[in-house]
Amino acid sequence: MKKYILALDQGTTSSRAILFDHAGQICGSAAQEFPQHYPRPGWVEHDPNEIWNSQLTVARKVLHDNHIDSQQVLAIGIANQRETTVVWDRKTGEPIAPAIVWQDRRGAELCEQLRAAGKAKLIADCTGLELDAYFSATKLAWLLDHVPGARERARHGALAFGTIDSWLVFKLCGSHVTDVSNAARTMLFNIHLMRWDQDLLELFDIPEAMLPQVVSSSEEVGHTREALFGGAIAVAGIAGDQQAATFGQACHQPGMVKNTYGTGCFMLMHAGRHAPLSRNRLLSTVGWRLDGKTDYLLEGSVFMGGATVQWLRDGLGLIKQSSEVEALAASVPDNGGVFLVPAFAGLGAPHWDPHARGTLVGLSRGSNRAHIARAALEAIAFQSAELMAAMQKDASSPLHAVKLSEVRADGGAAGNDLLLQFQADVLGVPVLRPEVTETTALGAAYLAGLAVGFWDSVEEIAAQWRCERRFEPQMAAERRAELMAQWSRAVARSRDWAQPA
Repeated sequence: MKKYILALDQGTTSSRAILFDHAGQICGSAAQEFPQHYPRPGWVEHDPNEIWNSQLTVARKVLHDNHIDSQQVLAIGIANQRETTVVWDRKTGEPIAPAIVWQDRRGAELCEQLRAAGKAKLIADCTGLELDAYFSATKLAWLLDHVPGARERARHGALAFGTIDSWLVFKLCGSHVTDVSNAARTMLFNIHLMRWDQDLLELFDIPEAMLPQVVSSSEEVGHTREALFGGAIAVAGIAGDQQAATFGQACHQPGMVKNTYGTGCFMLMHAGRHAPLSRNRLLSTVGWRLDGKTDYLLEGSVFMGGATVQWLRDGLGLIKQSSEVEALAASVPDNGGVFLVPAFAGLGAPHWDPHARGTLVGLSRGSNRAHIARAALEAIAFQSAELMAAMQKDASSPLHAVKLSEVRADGGAAGNDLLLQFQADVLGVPVLRPEVTETTALGAAYLAGLAVGFWDSVEEIAAQWRCERRFEPQMAAERRAELMAQWSRAVARSRDWAQPA
């Protein structure tokens, strides 16, 4: 009887389930989008039950469609959208409010208050993170302050908090846990001591009773209820989506870099066994914990990556399907001087400006929808190039002293050849697309498989990585510098737009 690992890849806009065999190949997949809710400008919400139902549906579907019995699935690995915050009642299992999504900016005011109080350094020193509404702490504080009775119920242990991994494990197994990679994104976790930080809990007024137990990224944390899949399956791997993708890309050695082109873009560099110090406003974060050892990553985050293409489709109606954007953008030789800064939810690294807003500049009478489409794709690459520049500065410090020689690409938009070629051009280093681009799910599967002995070692996993296409830089250095300078001018015009009067 052939055995598999089932990966649940719970993303910002869709839930996916993918079956992997021992060779790390995809043997079946299913996906389902779920609704996005925007109740106010700058607010982004999900219904936690819609997330759960969509994830359960696709998990059952991939097993049914491929005639896989639960006994053939050795373990489940979970990768999840990070920072998104859920609070639920421990007895009923029902959420007390919509989930606040990582893109949501309602915590920006609290961040400004804490920054004015001089707390940014304390937070950065403990967590490796910027003081920003991106992370879970301000979202959780907001829920406790605005849902009637929530704070009192939380103090008495009646409520549970979790990021999406915790929510899924709770629904699957009844356990209340999170792994170190997700805990590290809450802005409540000390990445040096590897535990919830009491000073930060006091700062945000978060009752410790509502926090999940922190586990490693590769260990059995429970078994699914038999009724879900016709038999109990071990849940044995958990990682935030970007850490999972880094692991799935076999970036297991210091200096190796991957960039995920999903709803957002996330560039991560393996930084070794010690938390790195960024001098260029990147994040130090936990990658994964295996066999009692923690690997750390240096990360830069772009809030609007593939979501920019979704905006062209859903907001402007320029395309009917996201897949149409490449042909439309390629119908013009260049951007015609048009630059789009997709700061719809503020700007992430290295700017960290919650008040920036989307800006379209350089329009002329000759500009058309193709120029806007091209500007949208190029914006994804420009933002990632800013991350790479900051990462190279950090990596060139005495702490790291490594040269970033290539970038491994994954995520939905990594299938866009025009985007990846332009990315290589503005980075000035090759961009490599792997044979298996579902590296987020693959990383979750690897972590789960290691825990149950499906794979023997990290080295065995790394040997399975294969390059499907290599994009070499073709742009002259002078042109690259010119475009990046124009991009910087466009970014400057987007900054501080939503600053309160």
